[in-house]
Amino acid sequence: QVQLVESGGGLVQAGGSLRLSCAASGRIFSINTMGWYRQAPGKERELVATITRSSSPNYADSVKGRFTISRDNAKNTVYLQMNSLRAEDTAVYYCYVLHLVLGNSLTYWGQGTQVTVSS
Repeated sequence: QVQLVESGGGLVQAGGSLRLSCAASGRIFSINTMGWYRQAPGKERELVATITRSSSPNYADSVKGRFTISRDNAKNTVYLQMNSLRAEDTAVYYCYVLHLVLGNSLTYWGQGTQVTVSS
């Protein structure tokens, strides 16, 4: 079992920055892709960014050039640096990991952290 603990959300003014962290713990064998999704009120959950084990990133068009995803494999932690925040970035942000165990890939989710951007 893998547990994910997120931190770093909060309230920020438009144009400001926040850094989210998500640390995985538990009985970890190998973590492959890590990433972040978000869900705004009344909307479906959407992909924000992902990063492979070799640190190759992928971003949603809406956050390209503003958000940066990174990871520390030694700490089993993924980060999301969010700059130039906009009101439309307001959402609950969820981290996830793909955990590889004996050839099987299992997905684990964090509990979510609220990001609120005031305009």
